[in-house]
Amino acid sequence: MKKTLLSALLFFSLLVTQLATPAALAAEGDGAGTSSTVESMYIQAKAAILVDDDYGEVLYEQNAHEKNYPASITKVMTTLLVLEAVDRGEAALTDIVTVGDEVNLGIGEGGSGVGLKEGEQLSLEDLLYCALTASANEACNALAQYLCGDVATFVERMNQRAAELGMEDTHFANTHGYHDENHYTTAYDIYLMCHEAMQNPTFRTIVSSVGHEVPATNMSEARSLHETNALVSTWRITGYWYQYATGIKTGSTPEAGYCLASSATKGDRHLIAVVLGAENPKNADGSTNRLQFSESTRLLEMGFNDFSRQTILDETDRDFPEVAVTLSSGADYVTVQPSGALEATLPNDIVMENFERKVDLPAEVEAPVEAGEKLGTVTLTYDGQEYGTLDLVATASVERSELLYRLDRIQRFFDQLWVKIVLAVLAVLIVFLILRRLILGRSRSRYGGGRRSGGYSGGRRYSGRRRR
Repeated sequence: MKKTLLSALLFFSLLVTQLATPAALAAEGDGAGTSSTVESMYIQAKAAILVDDDYGEVLYEQNAHEKNYPASITKVMTTLLVLEAVDRGEAALTDIVTVGDEVNLGIGEGGSGVGLKEGEQLSLEDLLYCALTASANEACNALAQYLCGDVATFVERMNQRAAELGMEDTHFANTHGYHDENHYTTAYDIYLMCHEAMQNPTFRTIVSSVGHEVPATNMSEARSLHETNALVSTWRITGYWYQYATGIKTGSTPEAGYCLASSATKGDRHLIAVVLGAENPKNADGSTNRLQFSESTRLLEMGFNDFSRQTILDETDRDFPEVAVTLSSGADYVTVQPSGALEATLPNDIVMENFERKVDLPAEVEAPVEAGEKLGTVTLTYDGQEYGTLDLVATASVERSELLYRLDRIQRFFDQLWVKIVLAVLAVLIVFLILRRLILGRSRSRYGGGRRSGGYSGGRRYSGRRRR
C-alpha cells in the first residue's frame, strides 16, 4: 500500500511538471530576442543570406526567400550541369567544342562576352573559364548546345536540376542570366546551387582563379581572361580584395542590380554569402562604393568573427524530470540524460539559457530498465527555430521484481474487459443456479409433505376364503 501511494504521488508530481514546463519556457522566451549581433546587422541590398556551408546552417537572412533576378549568377547552374556531365563520363574537359549557331541566343545589348563566333573551336575547359571567369554569355550557350544539341533542352535540364536541389522559388529562362521576366530565383536558392557547385573541385579551381589564358583558336587570337569577383581579383576593381575569399560569381543587370555569390574559408570553416540587388552609390570623394562586394565582406566577416561552433546540449546535462519505475522493489524511479550532443554555429553573444526545451517523457515505465535505454526525447528551439532533437536515455539499470511482475500480470488479466464480462456472466449464472435450486427445493418440500399427510388410511381389504 505504501509503495502504491508513493508511485501515485510521483506520477502526479511528474504530470504537474510536464504541464507547467511549456508555459514556463514560453514565458522565459518572451523577452529573449535574438543575438544583438544579428539584430544590428542590415545589408544594403534587396536580399542577402549567410550560411555556414559545413553544416548548411543559416546564420543571417534578409528577404532570403523573396524572388529576385540573378543576372550572371545563373552561370553557376550552367557550368554545374556541364561538370556533372563530365563526372558521368558524358563529356571531358579536353573535348574540343565547335561553337554552335545558337551562340548569341537571348543575349541583348550590353551583355558580357568574349567574342565567341559560330564555328569557333576551343576546349570545353576553356569555355568553362570563359563562362565563370570572364562571365561570357555566349560561352554558356555554346556549352548548352554542345551538351544537349540545343539551348532550349539545356534550359529544361537547368530547371529540372534546380527542382532536384530544392530550389523551389527558381525558374530559368536562359543559360546566362541576361534579363528575362521569367528568369528569377532567391538568395536562399542561390545558396543551394552554389553549395552543390562548390563540391566539384574543377568548379572550385575556376571560381577561385584570378585569370586564365585561352589559347588561340581557329577564329581568334589568344584571350586573357580576368576574374570579375573583386573579392578574389584586383585586376578589374581594387579595394575589395578579401584574403579568405574562394569564389564564386558576380552578376549585374539594370533590373537585377549588382549581385554576388561569394565563398570564403578561414581555418576549417567555410561560409557562403549571397547579396542580391545592391547599388553602387558614389562616395563623397567621387569614387564608387560597390556594395555587392563591401556588403558581402561584412557578412563573411560577421560569420567568422561573431559566430562560432557551440554545444547546446550534451550528455552532461541531467536537468530532466525523473521517470517513475513500476514492478521493481529496488528503485521507484530512474533519471535520464541526453544521448549524444547538439551543436550549432551560433552568435558568440547568444544566451544559452534562452533555448527552449520540449521534453517528451512518459510518466512511468515498467522494470526492467537498461542503462542507456531510450525513454524519451528533448527538442531545442530558439526564437522559433528548431536546433535538433536528442534521445533521453536511462542513466542506470533497474531490475524487475518477479513477484510484482506476476501479480501485475494477474491483475492485468482480470482487468481485461472480456474477462470482466465472462466473470460477470459466470457470477450471474451462479446466482441464477443458486436461486433456482432454492426455489425448486422449497417447491418439493411443500408438495411432498401434503401427500404424506393426506394418504390412504382405510381398513385392510378382505381377502379370506368363503366358508362352505
